[in-house]
Amino acid sequence: MARLSDQLISRIKQEVSLLALVQAKGFKLKAHGRDYVMCCPWHNDDTPSLVISPDTNLWHCMGACQSGGSVIDWIMKTEGVSFRHAVELLKNDLPHLAAESSDEPKVIKQNTKPKLPTPLAANADQQTALNQVIEYYHNTLKQSPEALEYLENRGLNHPELIEHFKLGFANRTLAYRLPQKNRKEGAEVRGLLQEVGILRETGHEHFNGSIVVPVFDQSGKISEVYGRKLLGKRLRKGTPQHTYLPGQHQGVWNSNALVVSKEIILCESLIDAMTFWVHGFRHVTASYGTSGFTDDHLNAFKQQGIERVHIAYDRDDAGNNAADKLAPMLMEAGIDCFRILFPKGMDANEYAQQVQPAQKSLELVIRKAEWMGNGIKQDAIPAEEIPKEAAKQESDDTIPPLAAVPLAAETPAQPIESTDDTDTEITDSEITITLNDRRYRIRGLQKNMSYEQLKLNLLVSCGDGFHVDTFDIYSARHRVAFIKQASAELGLSDDVLKKDLGRVLLKLEELQDQQIKDTLEKKEKAPSLSDEELHEALALLKDPKLLDRVLEDFNAAGVVGEETNKLVGYLAGVSRKLDKPLAVIIQSTSAAGKSALMDAVLAMMPDEESVRYSAMSGQSLFYMGETNLKHKILAIAEEEGAESASYALKVLQSDGQLTMASTGKDAATGKLVTQEYHVEGPVMIFLTTTAIEIDEELLNRCVVLTVNESREQTEAIHAIQRSRQTLEGLLANQDRKDIIQLHKNAQRLLRPLLIANPYAEQLTFLNDKTRTRRDHMKYLTLINTITLLHQYQREIKKVKHNGKTVEYIEVTVKDIEVANTLANEVLGRSLDELPPQTRKMLTELQGLVQEACNQEGIEQHQYLFTRASLRQQLGWSYDQVRVHLDRLIKLEYVLVHRGSRGHSFVYELLYDGQGQTGKPFLNGLLDVKQLKNNSAMRGLGGKKAEVGVSLGTQWARGGEGINAALAQETKGVKAEVLVEGEKRTSTHKNNGASYRSNTITPLAAQAKREEIGAEI
Repeated sequence: MARLSDQLISRIKQEVSLLALVQAKGFKLKAHGRDYVMCCPWHNDDTPSLVISPDTNLWHCMGACQSGGSVIDWIMKTEGVSFRHAVELLKNDLPHLAAESSDEPKVIKQNTKPKLPTPLAANADQQTALNQVIEYYHNTLKQSPEALEYLENRGLNHPELIEHFKLGFANRTLAYRLPQKNRKEGAEVRGLLQEVGILRETGHEHFNGSIVVPVFDQSGKISEVYGRKLLGKRLRKGTPQHTYLPGQHQGVWNSNALVVSKEIILCESLIDAMTFWVHGFRHVTASYGTSGFTDDHLNAFKQQGIERVHIAYDRDDAGNNAADKLAPMLMEAGIDCFRILFPKGMDANEYAQQVQPAQKSLELVIRKAEWMGNGIKQDAIPAEEIPKEAAKQESDDTIPPLAAVPLAAETPAQPIESTDDTDTEITDSEITITLNDRRYRIRGLQKNMSYEQLKLNLLVSCGDGFHVDTFDIYSARHRVAFIKQASAELGLSDDVLKKDLGRVLLKLEELQDQQIKDTLEKKEKAPSLSDEELHEALALLKDPKLLDRVLEDFNAAGVVGEETNKLVGYLAGVSRKLDKPLAVIIQSTSAAGKSALMDAVLAMMPDEESVRYSAMSGQSLFYMGETNLKHKILAIAEEEGAESASYALKVLQSDGQLTMASTGKDAATGKLVTQEYHVEGPVMIFLTTTAIEIDEELLNRCVVLTVNESREQTEAIHAIQRSRQTLEGLLANQDRKDIIQLHKNAQRLLRPLLIANPYAEQLTFLNDKTRTRRDHMKYLTLINTITLLHQYQREIKKVKHNGKTVEYIEVTVKDIEVANTLANEVLGRSLDELPPQTRKMLTELQGLVQEACNQEGIEQHQYLFTRASLRQQLGWSYDQVRVHLDRLIKLEYVLVHRGSRGHSFVYELLYDGQGQTGKPFLNGLLDVKQLKNNSAMRGLGGKKAEVGVSLGTQWARGGEGINAALAQETKGVKAEVLVEGEKRTSTHKNNGASYRSNTITPLAAQAKREEIGAEI
């Protein structure tokens, strides 16, 4: 029996007026202060002793019986009914009883029990009685928190499901609504309900404590009723959890799905079938258990021409055995069979509850359904003669997209005649579907690139009449409105239009599915290369001067100057193939050419491997597809446009992936649920900015490129802009397109190989700041990127690891040399405490001050200048001077003095040019000459001789040892070791034994190494 909710009981006690109820029963009350008193009706009471308090809505007898309580206790006491019966009598009086009472209230006999209105009509037949009981159960369900909670826990608390299939709840209150069996009317009604199976012979409700699911046939009659107990764990031993009407099973649940779809999902239970239904898979029905597939099911499948059945029985022994027995029966009827395989031991409902999101997970198991066999049709090849792989492939290709079958009315529709007279015409702007004499014109399908909606302009015409509307065909409310209006305009029945709309929907889903797939494939799939394009791309990648060629092609494409920036940007684009790509941010003032530099680099990268946005919102990255950014370039035109997304960009760059838990509505139930979004990397991030101050967290993750803003660069840009207006410039533009296409094709040939750096342990890097931990990785990644770009010029080596063959290429000394050159330029700037433009002002200011001091013959500290003089001499704008001078003041490169004219200020340059080299530099990098000499030593005689690589102890192996090693490894090559330094003798002790060895000083070793390298 269903439990009465605490909320309902509390409302009755508070909102049903006890005073009004007592007065309505004809009792004489007398005011006593704020309370009322009366003689207690349950004992002899000459003096009023029963007190009713309106403030608390309670009563209490102060006399012999000492009884009391709430309004519920009053009804139980006066009417002699149970607590539940009293609640049922009082809940219809909410929110309150009429407080009015006449002067002469009508006295009702206290021993007469009031009855609630009966839900059954007089003289009802069996079908009418069933419908009325189902309607009563349906209303009960909507008012029962316990039943709704059960549906919620099963993922079935779906308003559309409850209304469409008339789900109900039997909570044993039906008997309270019926006349007593000792009355003629009561005996007839109860006897009728026993005949149809609602009441048992004992008078108890057959479906007591169960969710009730009626099964309607095509005519709208109830042919079967299913009950599922709510409190399965609290049932007495032996009580069945699943109940049906007595007798054989009849009818097919959701029979309308058979009319509108040739493909059906067949579940083991109605709970599983409803799980599919609420998640959008409306072409579903259910048998009555593993052995409950009836002749009604088979005949309905044959009658409606079902072509495919996906058997979604439980993944247990009983379900597997039942599916194996059922499939041959269906195939013999000409129906193709597939087996939906859930994880072992799971059914559809449990799977949907545990594997989120449910809609996506259910769609996945349907698409991966295991082929069981083709239906045996006349003149068809027997299934056993068809190779299984071929048959499965054919079946997979012919499976239509999963579609939500449109809803019928609240009661199942009448059978309608089927027709195969369907004609579809597709053009660029519209789709025309003809069904007999009815023509459907659809526009706007190309705009629907999401499976969540299908908003269209739909026109239906028949004869001279037509109806047109724009609506979301996935919305049941919109479909009902369209059908109603179209029926009035065309004079057609609703049933015909419902069926037509279902067929139109299935066709549109098929076209939409193909449209989305084609778009994604076109976007993701690289274009195929012709033999000529392949040959030219390989020739570029195999060019010994590949990096020089890259710079030449940039110049030919119209990008002048910026040699380092162009090369680093290009290499950063190549790094997208690595597990830890570089990130680049181009910094300059407005109109300096940062966007042009980004465009030039991106133009040489494949279109399908780059994603570009002008701006990004804070959470936009989290809603990207799981693999939409993997090994791609994410370019954002302005860093300010991605300010709100900066956190996501940092995480994506550092971790290589994004994960977010967000609250959203479940597509099926409309309830708020927690959904997880995952975006996989790695991704190469490309940004531009005009900001002088860049977020520190973003800055230390990126390589900062600064645009050349010199006057000479501006003159060169003006020259190239003018040349483009000439005939030669216009013709060169055609060559530019060929150059860009060549590099795109070459980029498509690069493979994401592993990079091994045999010199990694010998490399050095600046370590005076913690941020160099990240800059060091940028340096190493830059080396790997250069190697990756030259992969077609390197030997691809293989090694066995954990039973797998791993391919890799190795870094060369030349790669490190190029990386060092670039690192000095770009990482030297990044590690400078001054931004590039501020550094430029400091350099020019120092030159101006020195020149002025030389002319005037004074010391630097004696020379003072103003902002106005600085603007005049530098030719910079007011804002530029203000921003950069303030930064120099803060960092104590410039000292502020108060001038002699009140509030004027003059400035002194404190910086004396210390550390100025004329070019950016990065301290701490290993001299490549050492690696070259070491490489030469390793190559003597075609062998690798481990003679040593550094100036330290690796070279201090002793004079005699070096002589012997060189003599052995050079095989005749003169390599006489001369020790110019001082030999030192030392005594080493090892395990108690002592021996003498001659060691060579690092200086002498270095000198000898250079001599040997030169001689070789």
